[in-house]
Amino acid sequence: MSFRVMFWGLIIVTLLIMVALPTVMMIGFGMLPAIVAGIIDRTEEKSATICVGGLNFCGLFPYLLELWIQDNSLSEATGLLTDVFVLAVIYGGACMGWLLYLSLPPVIASFIQVMSQRRLQQLRSTQKELIKEWGDEFIMDADLGDPMMPSDDDSDAVPAAA
Repeated sequence: MSFRVMFWGLIIVTLLIMVALPTVMMIGFGMLPAIVAGIIDRTEEKSATICVGGLNFCGLFPYLLELWIQDNSLSEATGLLTDVFVLAVIYGGACMGWLLYLSLPPVIASFIQVMSQRRLQQLRSTQKELIKEWGDEFIMDADLGDPMMPSDDDSDAVPAAA
């Protein structure tokens, strides 16, 4: 990262801490699983970060609204963050994000494999119908076994000059 980006990021975080410390504290502590996912996700698409972060934020958002609507103070934020059920909902959302990220790709891969096998069966049945209709010569032409086509061995022979 460039120095300019780090500098402005530090200024923005400092201003947010001065203006909205309870919100920053809730987001900072509540979004820890998403931060970890962002650190360990080395892929270009950042799929784990998006999946875990999105569901983690979904678990955190109701309590952010509660903080904003009620008493937006440090004592209220600390009270929410020390409640076991609040943490269970927040981190449970992150857990669901990890489960979704880890379980969905194999399910989709098996679905695609089943679709591919079904398509292969359809193609083979179409091939059998074509063989019934056109005969075995159809297979020879497809395999380049046509006697009219020169084979690789005949290409070495030079035709006699007339």
